[in-house]
Amino acid sequence: MNQTVVIDIVGLSSALLKHKDLFLTQWIEKKQLSKIKPVLPAVTCSAQSTYLTGKWPNEHGIVANGWYFKDECEVKLWRQSNHLVQAPKIWDMAKAIDPNFTCSNMFWWYNMYSNADYNVTPRPQYRADGQKKPDCYSKPEGLRDRLQNKLGIFPLFNFWGPNTSIKSTKWIADASKLVHNWHEPTLQLVYLPHLDYVLQKHNDETKILKDLKKLDTVCKDLISFYESKNVKIILLSEYGINPVKGPFHINRLLRKQGYIKVREENGLELLDCGISNAFALADHQIAHVYINDKSKLTDIKKALEACPEIDLVLDGETQKNYHIDHERSGDLMVIANKDFWFTYYYWLDDKKAPDFARMVDIHKKPGYDPVELFTDPKKKMITARIIFKLLKKKLGFRTLLDVIPLDAQLVKGSHGTINVDTKYYPILVQEKTNQESTSHSEHIEPTEICQSILNHIFKE
Repeated sequence: MNQTVVIDIVGLSSALLKHKDLFLTQWIEKKQLSKIKPVLPAVTCSAQSTYLTGKWPNEHGIVANGWYFKDECEVKLWRQSNHLVQAPKIWDMAKAIDPNFTCSNMFWWYNMYSNADYNVTPRPQYRADGQKKPDCYSKPEGLRDRLQNKLGIFPLFNFWGPNTSIKSTKWIADASKLVHNWHEPTLQLVYLPHLDYVLQKHNDETKILKDLKKLDTVCKDLISFYESKNVKIILLSEYGINPVKGPFHINRLLRKQGYIKVREENGLELLDCGISNAFALADHQIAHVYINDKSKLTDIKKALEACPEIDLVLDGETQKNYHIDHERSGDLMVIANKDFWFTYYYWLDDKKAPDFARMVDIHKKPGYDPVELFTDPKKKMITARIIFKLLKKKLGFRTLLDVIPLDAQLVKGSHGTINVDTKYYPILVQEKTNQESTSHSEHIEPTEICQSILNHIFKE
């Protein structure tokens, strides 16, 4: 078996490889580059699960970064159990070929309770006094403490939220090197998220290049490390991030047409999924619309198709054409025009927005919220406010860290649709298999990635 590392550089596309002075650009020019046709939906959990199983979402069941759990009448995003993935994973396939195969999963998603051997994933501590403490989860258990004793506590608040920085990506890269040295896995999966932040926050070329250079430094160190160990290197991405003009509030449309029901608590509104005729789980540029009153489906479909911000509306039958027909999918799957993205916002008056709307809270919100990457520009002395609130938390007082704006216009980039310029397609970079130029235009299916990785491992 050949030791192999798969480095997932989130958001990397050929659109970013125009900067010839970067290490990544120069390194990739010597390799074979293929563009990957995006999975629908082109979001983290769906893309990763497709790569690691070789199956489409209608087979592995990961239809977005979350879905509506119909038996509980609750929307849940960012779950972590690997048992949610309903297909054999690459480590299962590899162990069947050679029982001596081992795998290390460093921060790819659905990373808890899997058959992989050495795993690390974010897992905050949620304390009874309301504090959220940075931490991670590992298999074996002692790996977490061993890594954090060496590198410090995993920088969770630099991994997501308004304080994102290169620190989290560097921590993951450094941890991956340590795990490789300690356990020498046959296959190591490494997740580097840094570009995901800047490309959603900015469309300013200077700011993007600044963060790209920070990532480039981490990648140079990491790739050089694996090259020194004679490990085969595969670079890939899950999606590219394309510029957007603005948001589309799909739940507000459904609310105005009388389909959504809310529960009012203390003057604030909570989405009541179980009693709503219909609602949308918004996830970047796609949304699953779940319809409890099936008699409304045709009318809802027509209303959505009439919106210029929407590209496609797929019902149960047409979802089959896109490999997204699964019991977890919405009765309708809606794909935005490439210039727009979907918010989860369901209230019509910001004064009635739930308290968690102005916080980083990925589990309570019934949809993905990229506005969590920003602090509210309308609040004066925001840094001082945050420090004061954090101090109160440390002293044991409960307080809301309500510093996130409700201005979805702040978001400048998104992903999820498959109808984008090919320069925003995800990419696969590996050793040349022939004398072809690395600039060839081959497009490969996302379901081919799994076998490609296995070929690297077991090729004589």
